[in-house]
Amino acid sequence: MKKSVFVLLLFLALPGCSTLLENLPGVYTLDIEQGNIVNQDMVDQLRPNMNKRQVLYIMGSPMLVDALHKNRWDYIYSKQPGGQARVQKRLTLFFKDEKLSSLQGDFRPSSKPVKFESKETTIDVPKRDLEKTLWEIITGWFSDEPELQVHEQQAPSEKSGDKSSPS
Repeated sequence: MKKSVFVLLLFLALPGCSTLLENLPGVYTLDIEQGNIVNQDMVDQLRPNMNKRQVLYIMGSPMLVDALHKNRWDYIYSKQPGGQARVQKRLTLFFKDEKLSSLQGDFRPSSKPVKFESKETTIDVPKRDLEKTLWEIITGWFSDEPELQVHEQQAPSEKSGDKSSPS
């Protein structure tokens, strides 16, 4: 009798352990992301009458392309951060004559113009004088083309041949 009461109490207390185990300190839970990552910046770049290639470049491949509705692309994104409640976002794009005509879902396009700052940096690299390789020296002996020589830059008076300046 005592064993059956103990087993019964154990089975009744077991569901309470799941909340206890989920909230233990130091236990790492994963963020789970599935589907196409869609954000407001991507949706703001979409414009009416964009062709499918332009939309594909901005949004990426759609999660669902219905074989019966070729003019409908579905983007579905879900995220479950660290064992919390799952958040799902959906966006459906509709095309007419291969051009973007409308969209539906959890995102709305912004009326503000899109401005992106360039993250590219331009660096001027100075030209280097490289020594010839052994192969270039050997093939240079047998070629009929005259050798190109690199000359140092001369001062402007030397280039023009002006000999009136003191030497």
